[in-house]
Amino acid sequence: MNFSQTRRAFAALALGASICATGFAADAPRVKLATTAGDIVIEVYPDKAPKTAENFLQYVRDKHYDGTIFHRVIDRFMIQGGGFDAKMNEKPTRPPIVLEAKDAFAKGLKNVPGTIAMARTSDPNSATGQFFINVVDNTSRLDPTERNPGYTVFGKVVSGMDVVEKIKGVPTGSSGMHGDVPVTPVVINTATIVK
Repeated sequence: MNFSQTRRAFAALALGASICATGFAADAPRVKLATTAGDIVIEVYPDKAPKTAENFLQYVRDKHYDGTIFHRVIDRFMIQGGGFDAKMNEKPTRPPIVLEAKDAFAKGLKNVPGTIAMARTSDPNSATGQFFINVVDNTSRLDPTERNPGYTVFGKVVSGMDVVEKIKGVPTGSSGMHGDVPVTPVVINTATIVK
């Protein structure tokens, strides 16, 4: 194979890889969060975090997120939702799922701005329905390391980052034992699978 043929072969391989990568993204489910601040569309990656993605999608199918709020908003960190209604009543959930942070991280999913990850307690395997959207680069504190189990990223915002930016800047206060709660509730009216 001469130089010209080699270049053409590499170009064909690159094009094939590009089409393949686009194909995976094209097949990825999308979820629209219709909120009182505007719409946010999230692309979910079952190929990179299968249990976590399916868990989230099942909560969407079950209408669990409809009427919930972004109950924890911290500018320069993240916006968290999916667990409480506008009166700060916690919604019942299914059993927790196993943490997939290391596998998702190895497949390229990191806690960078615009990515969505599952919230959890100090127990790594405690994620249920609550999620958060990163509004800054949180790789150093939320990605898995030898000492830190991390938080599982399973998708990213593909439309509506302006809405995320709007939410992260809302005034917050305390509600009972909870801090960083928006003074005016930001409600997820509906969460629907749109693709």
